[in-house]
Amino acid sequence: MGVERSHGGCMAIGSLPPHSIFRCAHSASAANVGDQTCGSPRWIGKGLSCVCMKRKGTYERICMNLTPLQFAVFLYSLSLELGIDEKRLQRLKHRVNVYFDGSRCEHQEALRALWYATYPDKELSGLVSDQWKEMGWQGKDPSTDFRGAGFISLENLLFFAKTFSRLLNKQFGNRSTWEYPFAVAGVNITFMIIQMLDLQSSKTRTFARAVFVQMLSEDEWAFDLLYCVAFMLMDKQWLERNASYMEFNEVLKSTRAALERELLMDDVLRIEDMPSYSLLG
Repeated sequence: MGVERSHGGCMAIGSLPPHSIFRCAHSASAANVGDQTCGSPRWIGKGLSCVCMKRKGTYERICMNLTPLQFAVFLYSLSLELGIDEKRLQRLKHRVNVYFDGSRCEHQEALRALWYATYPDKELSGLVSDQWKEMGWQGKDPSTDFRGAGFISLENLLFFAKTFSRLLNKQFGNRSTWEYPFAVAGVNITFMIIQMLDLQSSKTRTFARAVFVQMLSEDEWAFDLLYCVAFMLMDKQWLERNASYMEFNEVLKSTRAALERELLMDDVLRIEDMPSYSLLG
């Protein structure tokens, strides 16, 4: 497998957690992945051309432009995942894997809490009701909309509703003629972030996840806050485009691209460092 470079770096990461870090000194043969060359390290002002983290197993190669600071963050995030401070990441992964179960009391109570956070003065007639359509669910039973992202998407919506409530009824500022369904949009944003951060993988394979692991080590609410940033950024882009419902997927892709660009910035090490964090103010 060939490796393409432009002034930046290539990470070669084993399929199992790394045992050691060493300098590449391989031949250019593509016959054996473990016998390839990616170049020698170039540190000052140019990032690293290749760092290999190897344990028994096949390689996956991630090619990216890394400055020395970005590379340091990447290695630090790996050390966190390898046991220095992995409890928060494991708790988050557990949350990601919990399916919504309408028969569980705590899931029912979370739905009721979301309703009353959104409509504090309006009585809810039932967990299956046409009232849910007012919040932007596709039908009268909101539990059917959680299939893609699980219970964490409801937790995210509830966190957003309790912490940054001004978008709940989308009544403030200049609104688009064609609005998106708030609740379903929220579930899609959760799913998008899980994919972007590759949270269902057992190892770090992207720089976005590497930066996020660093953020999580600083703030246990990093995922929920990133969700809120993503929601506000998506809403901002929606209004700037005066988008219609048919354009929702395009707006979501644009939001993901913007988040990834911000996570790649040298000076972004905490959620608060992201330029779009100011949208929560």
